[in-house]
Amino acid sequence: MNENSRQMPWYRQAAAVLSSHVLLKSIGTPVFIGVFFGAYFYLLRHPAYPITVMPIILLDRLIGFQPGALPLYISLWIYVSLPPALLATRRELYGYAMAMAATCLAGLIVFYFWPTAVPAAYIDWARYPDVAFLKSMDAAGNACPSLHVVTAVFSGVWLHHLLRRFGAPPWILALNWLWCIGIVYSALATRQHVAVDVLAGLALGVLAATLSLRHRVRAGTAGA
Repeated sequence: MNENSRQMPWYRQAAAVLSSHVLLKSIGTPVFIGVFFGAYFYLLRHPAYPITVMPIILLDRLIGFQPGALPLYISLWIYVSLPPALLATRRELYGYAMAMAATCLAGLIVFYFWPTAVPAAYIDWARYPDVAFLKSMDAAGNACPSLHVVTAVFSGVWLHHLLRRFGAPPWILALNWLWCIGIVYSALATRQHVAVDVLAGLALGVLAATLSLRHRVRAGTAGA
């Protein structure tokens, strides 16, 4: 990013980056998601070890079931597409993909050696057909850490970094974090996860994002 681009409004900088490597981004992101889901569902349907049911803690009792949180939950797939869309070079894209892949792999390794599931919610899912459809697609397994939360937090940290690089105003940075928090909340509110899953996902997501950005700075690509 040269000095002339830094003088452009942040949204024009972002728009300019969005138009770079469009084919790679438009193909790479769905292929990555598809490969991830292939591994995820395989482990979900073929656990290698006995399944541990995760415990309920106070936070689970404080956050009630909210079917209206489903759109937030599903919006993750838009949210995780934003950081790679805002990267300018192939080097950045490949580095980001490797960091995200390593993060997801860490979660999948946990799922292999320690299969987990959320406890029964005792909700009449027939009253909530949209949530019931989600649960028919994504069963209660592969619970801890919540990779929904991991990838949301990882994306949130990276989006914050990229938006600051463009010089985005505080309200945009705040909007990013509100969206991220909403996705995290939705994992509990839709009863896809319990609080222990979410807390473990927060820890892994923050750690992975921090390490990947630190590596990026050391490699001399920060602000490039």
